[in-house]
Amino acid sequence: MGKRRNKKGDPISGWVNLDKPYGMTSTQAIGKIRRLLNAQKIGHAGTLDPLATGILPIALGEATKTISFVQDDLKTYQFTVAWGEQRSTDDLEGEIIASSEHRPSKEDILTLLPRFTGKVEQIPPSFSAIKIDGKRAYDLARSGKEIELKSRIVNIEKLELIEARENEADFEMLCGKGTYVRSLARDMGESLNCYGYVSKLCRTQVGCFSQENAILLDILEKMDYVSARSEALLPVKTVLDDIPALAVNEEETAKIRSGQSLEFISRPNFERLTALGLGTKETQLAVVLFQGELVAIIEQCRVQIKPIRVFNNISN
Repeated sequence: MGKRRNKKGDPISGWVNLDKPYGMTSTQAIGKIRRLLNAQKIGHAGTLDPLATGILPIALGEATKTISFVQDDLKTYQFTVAWGEQRSTDDLEGEIIASSEHRPSKEDILTLLPRFTGKVEQIPPSFSAIKIDGKRAYDLARSGKEIELKSRIVNIEKLELIEARENEADFEMLCGKGTYVRSLARDMGESLNCYGYVSKLCRTQVGCFSQENAILLDILEKMDYVSARSEALLPVKTVLDDIPALAVNEEETAKIRSGQSLEFISRPNFERLTALGLGTKETQLAVVLFQGELVAIIEQCRVQIKPIRVFNNISN
């Protein structure tokens, strides 16, 4: 007899690196993962538009406490910009609101790219999930209301032209948090005097999550939820591998789990910090492990460590 499914979901923890399919919202995607894995608590790190495909990191249980670490990671996108039209949504879904017969040359595009690399001022699309007075911008835009979004500075580490054709061009971009590919396409089109919108978009990497270790919904849907967990679930600490890990004993673990700060005053204890590159006057983040199990994320300043995220017993 198989394992009985808990109607409210099981308190499982970990990450799913989902390759989101075309036409599905991020909310729909996490709903499917919740059902397929019978998960109690779930969230995602970075929305993908319905017409976009690719990497959507999904956090389950205690992993939701580490979502901010993924949101702050660099992201890689491959996308196509169609020239000659401006659309209300800055992608295929929207209505045509302006057009042009002009088309940019490959040389025009290459000359433009440095202007959109580094710190770039960008106005998010009207059809976006940004909140205005508590309401989503896309809901206001769909209701016909005029909205004005403030510009923001985003970081585009790399922007490369992959291929240029007469009516469209393919690009790859490495960027920081809050960067909108649709805004980039719109702004490049305006700068090239031809208009432009995103006709194809795929997110290929978010921090440690890439296409190489992603999983398809089609595969998970063919499994029972126990097998799906075994196939898809990655450890909570997957997203914390690039920060120092401090091993603690049972007594220290108990104090940290109760929210207490610890002071590593004795020489042997201070050397435990310095061996990991910790122990400076500057505030640094680290993870705390007990017998290899994730206990907490701590903030360290000199000899003191203070828990800022404490994890309950993690069970996959």
